[in-house]
Amino acid sequence: MTNHSSQSADLASLNIAIIGGGLTGLFTATLLERAFNQGQNQQPSCNPHITIFEKSRSVGRLATRYRTDSQTVGNHNKNWQWAFGAQFFTAKTAQFQQFMTLWLETGLLQPWYARVVSVTPASDDTQSPDVQSKEKWNTLQARYISTPKMTSWGRALADELTNTTIQFKTRVAPLAQYASTQIDKKTELFDETGTSLGWFDWVICTAPNGQALELMADSGFARQTDILKPKMLACYTLMLGWDDQQPLPKTLNNQATASWDVAYVSDSILDRVFIEHQKPAHDELLPSITIHARNDWSEAHVDDDIDGVKAQLLQAAQQLLNWTVDSAPSQIDCHRWRYAATIMETQNKDSNDILGILVDQQQQWIVSGDWCGQGNIESCYQMAQEAVDAIVSH
Repeated sequence: MTNHSSQSADLASLNIAIIGGGLTGLFTATLLERAFNQGQNQQPSCNPHITIFEKSRSVGRLATRYRTDSQTVGNHNKNWQWAFGAQFFTAKTAQFQQFMTLWLETGLLQPWYARVVSVTPASDDTQSPDVQSKEKWNTLQARYISTPKMTSWGRALADELTNTTIQFKTRVAPLAQYASTQIDKKTELFDETGTSLGWFDWVICTAPNGQALELMADSGFARQTDILKPKMLACYTLMLGWDDQQPLPKTLNNQATASWDVAYVSDSILDRVFIEHQKPAHDELLPSITIHARNDWSEAHVDDDIDGVKAQLLQAAQQLLNWTVDSAPSQIDCHRWRYAATIMETQNKDSNDILGILVDQQQQWIVSGDWCGQGNIESCYQMAQEAVDAIVSH
């Protein structure tokens, strides 16, 4: 991997590489295109090209898993569906709210006014879990989802890019420097096989910080040590489904308690429960429940055998949802997120300090991602905006 400092490139021939096709990468490409397009009144020839390198087969990183019930009678098979990454997102800033407007108008993004409860599992089989009403999300504390899947927004963003190329199944090799006399060049990227991916004026890395650390290792990146400041914790996700005619567990179908959509769990290795088929525009789903384990527990077991982890989560879920043989889930899956929650190491426990993007102005490299903020989808947007501002101001 080669990098050399150079003079500012003409905007018309500017090449920008974005490593990672998650929401941070997609937001960055979208805002870059908008920023340069808005300047076309003064510089009609300004049309930089952006390339996103994504190691997987799809964009967005907000994962949705689904299965089709091939036994369903009729012409239309029904699906189970689980948003086993981010379940929802907030929009607390005016800028992000404005950015979302187009997709809210089309209905791709929708507010989720979930009924939220707190649940404490029963201590033994003779008791029922304690379910207490907690709150109902409303317009003042709105949460949003993407429909029909959480991945839909990312795919829509990718489809609407005009000056951006996305190269899937491309793993970028670390940006390690080596001696060269080509001082008029900037950064040449290579894939893991050593094949050149081209020369770029700016390189923006949006990978999780553990991966960013590896990509920037021994490269001379000016902010290398800062990558370690946020700590990212793992999360295990349990996905459960029930057949159409099957009775649901007591905690999900208890007439004595009000119906609910989201549960905060106490005294358990589980953290939150989300009822997928009760979300907006999810009415046609078979009963589908997504359960996130606690981050501290997940981090402590991040290298454990996945089948052993699934067995422990299932035991905790049965205690929580209180199912019997008849109401046990017919669909069971488990996923491990190695990089899920972000914690900023700080001496002030009440501090809301965030890292922000990391910029090496000389080499024209930027390290970004939701972990540079508060680890949520709105942080993806905020870090994308910071990266665009850094390039435009430069």
